[in-house]
Amino acid sequence: MTEEGPEPAQEPTSEPEPEPTPEPIRRRPGGRAARVRQAVLAAATEVLAEEGIDRLSIAGVAARAGVNETTVYRRWGSREKLVLDALLTGSNEGIPVPDTGTVRTDLAAFARALAGYLATPTGRSVARAAALSSDDPDLAEAWQTFWQSRLDQAGVIVSRAVERGELPTDTDTALALELLCAPLQTRCLLGHRPIEPDLPERLTDMVLDGLRGGTKG
Repeated sequence: MTEEGPEPAQEPTSEPEPEPTPEPIRRRPGGRAARVRQAVLAAATEVLAEEGIDRLSIAGVAARAGVNETTVYRRWGSREKLVLDALLTGSNEGIPVPDTGTVRTDLAAFARALAGYLATPTGRSVARAAALSSDDPDLAEAWQTFWQSRLDQAGVIVSRAVERGELPTDTDTALALELLCAPLQTRCLLGHRPIEPDLPERLTDMVLDGLRGGTKG
């Protein structure tokens, strides 16, 4: 009877290594389309400030933005639509519509933002261009769309005040905003007098007194 030798040592079995978790794909925020839009609108705004609306052209804006002219036409379709988009984007960013909780602080903040915007080259250029009539029907329509859009956006200040009981229910929204903004625009255009730091608040109080029939609310 032969004595059996020791069993050969078993090699340890190794667990298969887990598959590495793939790194998440990192994308640049906004994407190329957003970057192109930003570049074109910035270029259009610069041309508006430097040369005025009458000298703005698709070709000039495209060259300044570093994109093909066909890219601009494909996205905006016409010079007038590009101008409108640039005006609305610039004014929305420069003159935001506040929501502070009271009509006085809302109107004063809106007037201060407008005064600040009018102090910029773009703001002055927009104010000058808006004061001139245009023989181009498409451009005139773009202006009308611009002003109506801004009126609709800022009009929420008045509508909120009416809902809170701060202003009469028959308040004329467009007239209220015109009374607030026109003196600031006039001083920007004529340049005879500066816009004093406290002018937005003084205009706000005068407008509210008038809308309330001379009584404090």
